[in-house]
Amino acid sequence: QVQLVESGGGLVQTGDSLRLSCTVSGLTFMSYAMGWFRQAPGKEREFVAVIDWNGGNTYYPDSVKGRFTISRDHAENTVYLQMNSLKPEDTGVYYCAAHFPGNELVTEYSDYSYWGQGTQVTVSS
Repeated sequence: QVQLVESGGGLVQTGDSLRLSCTVSGLTFMSYAMGWFRQAPGKEREFVAVIDWNGGNTYYPDSVKGRFTISRDHAENTVYLQMNSLKPEDTGVYYCAAHFPGNELVTEYSDYSYWGQGTQVTVSS
């Protein structure tokens, strides 16, 4: 079956960096666009980043642009989210998700078919 497994979350201070990983199995990884979302307590799930099937195109919301970088490694079936200059408002559970077809840079929660279980990121002030 399809599995997306996130890792790399933790407790950090304002200004620190973290790299999240999401390892995918059970689907043809290079056929899917991969996205990252986050959800803070009491808030809706929020789009964070997306990368197309071959890594040639990415898209970010203004809230993370210039601080976060999404990338993918087809040899490892893994998508990464490098997060720099972290702020307390970046706190939340971070989820990776897969969308087919892989050439579409979609940003809506409902566009994604498969989801991981999430990893907690907490940024203290």
